Amino acid sequence: MDIFVYGTLMSAPLFAAVAGGESCKSTQANLQGYARYRMAENVVPFIAPAPDQRVEGFIYHAVDAAQIARLDLYERAFGYTTQSVRVQTAQGAMSATCYMPPAGIVADGCDWALAAWEDTQLAPALLAAAEIFAHDPLPDPAALRRMWPMIESRAWAKHRATAAPATRRHNPEPQDIAVTGARAPRGGFFRMQDFDVNHKRFDGARSANLHREVFVAVDAALVLPYDPVRDRVILVEQIRMGPLMRQDPNPWMFEPVAGIVDARETPRQAAHREAKEEAAVTLDHLEPIAEFYASPGASTDYFYTYLGLCDVPQAAPYLGGLASEGEDIRLHPMDFDAALALVDSGEIQVGPLILMLHWLARHRDRLRAMT
Repeated sequence: MDIFVYGTLMSAPLFAAVAGGESCKSTQANLQGYARYRMAENVVPFIAPAPDQRVEGFIYHAVDAAQIARLDLYERAFGYTTQSVRVQTAQGAMSATCYMPPAGIVADGCDWALAAWEDTQLAPALLAAAEIFAHDPLPDPAALRRMWPMIESRAWAKHRATAAPATRRHNPEPQDIAVTGARAPRGGFFRMQDFDVNHKRFDGARSANLHREVFVAVDAALVLPYDPVRDRVILVEQIRMGPLMRQDPNPWMFEPVAGIVDARETPRQAAHREAKEEAAVTLDHLEPIAEFYASPGASTDYFYTYLGLCDVPQAAPYLGGLASEGEDIRLHPMDFDAALALVDSGEIQVGPLILMLHWLARHRDRLRAMT
């Protein structure tokens, strides 16, 4: 089958990652009577009928049945359907199959260009495609649509990973570690990955192949709202499933404001967004605290932590969170000394919050002097 593409699948690396199998020859082509637009609140294009206009794209030739099945999954998850079209090529008109968008998509008025998209979006798109097609069996389109936000968030977390300083610890060469034999990921909203790995040892030898399992999570932004004038912080209280499954008799935990760093969002943007969503506060300024792995032996969880300077006039607890996300949150404004006393008493049991309060203890005088 010949497939005409006009959007992100024009990128040869992405088409190869999605379609799999043997590489397909491509030809430049255009579709008359349509125009390409960028979706509102998105970075991908769609096409819609437009007299006297045309859409430039590519035809991928001789796409086999297995590749079509993978492409169908990737496109139908978002409501796209196939349609036979006539396209123009340098050799003349020819028929091809095209994935047409669902009705009701809104354009944002901006132009869309493949090169610009590839510069900023291709790398995480390839990581997302790799996760999709690592599943065995593959999900159906409806399941993939439900999974997609977390797949994208995990892809962007991997894309966001950069090397931290290695002045005293080992600074590895690429050959120092090899991941082999990765099995299909398991889970729904979250993911478990088991794999084999071997690495260079400190004595210079090579380790045996080690079987390991890791919880593949996402990046999160954590922020402790702080009013330096009133010397007041806001703590979040909510039930947490980790303590519940550990059979902790009280799974209601004190935490900082926290949330997933979404795809195409910076950690700072996530911190500001979560402060509004969870605590209904607008942050005037973010002070970076630390970036770190929460539990590197078993999880990819990576936290960006901040102190958020803001106005906290209220002193009584109040309710917060988004009803649309099923959040049941109680916010506790309190004096800093009262919060630190909860660390000393053991009532605060969440590591990042303990770290953030101790950081504030070190920087409190400086921050209060700024007001």
